[in-house]
Amino acid sequence: MQLNGGIQYFRDGIRTPLKAMQVQTELINIHNNNVVGFDKVGYQRQEAVVSSFTEYIGVHGVSTTTDDKVGRITMTENPLDLAIATKGYFQIGTDNGIKLTRDGRFKLDKNGNLLTLENDKVLSESGLPIKLPFVPDDLQKIKIEANGRIQVFDDKKRVLVPVATLGVVDSRGLLVDETNIKQGYCEFSNVAMAQEFMEMMPIMRNFEANRQMFLIQNQNLQKVISQLGQTS
Repeated sequence: MQLNGGIQYFRDGIRTPLKAMQVQTELINIHNNNVVGFDKVGYQRQEAVVSSFTEYIGVHGVSTTTDDKVGRITMTENPLDLAIATKGYFQIGTDNGIKLTRDGRFKLDKNGNLLTLENDKVLSESGLPIKLPFVPDDLQKIKIEANGRIQVFDDKKRVLVPVATLGVVDSRGLLVDETNIKQGYCEFSNVAMAQEFMEMMPIMRNFEANRQMFLIQNQNLQKVISQLGQTS
């Protein structure tokens, strides 16, 4: 017994450049999203992943992966602005479950709950919402160490009161052993504008080449249809 296998692919010429243009448009959109996210706090660059069979299956063969390198860290002097100087994510509790973010712009509500700008609760390493025992009259009295340990200064007792430790995890949700949290800083995106434009250039050239091919094939098809109409 002999088994034969393989892939047979038949596609008329006019559809081939169309499919290629769709793929290149998707790649350009990925780079455009990175450009738009350049000044976003906590944004991580998305890289295109093109499968081996993209020429057959079109845009369904294009996916993305996240570049988790640390972005540009800038001083803000706001005690509740935090930046992770290593790989990892803050855990936040939302109505749709736990989510991960590198946007460390936090705030306190009147009850002492540590919240994101969207009012989601910031979680500790134990997975519980972080709540200060009292709201200090000056946010500078909140001290956050590099390992994520949060303390607040008690004026009455003249001591630092421990609160909780921020939960910094990797993309799988596992706690990161060594963190480097910077208080009073924000991390902007890890997007390099020059890189995005350089990588878009060959994609745009390929798009234009396929566009020209489509126009030529379309003109030839119209010519054939016209000639068939004259001979009938």
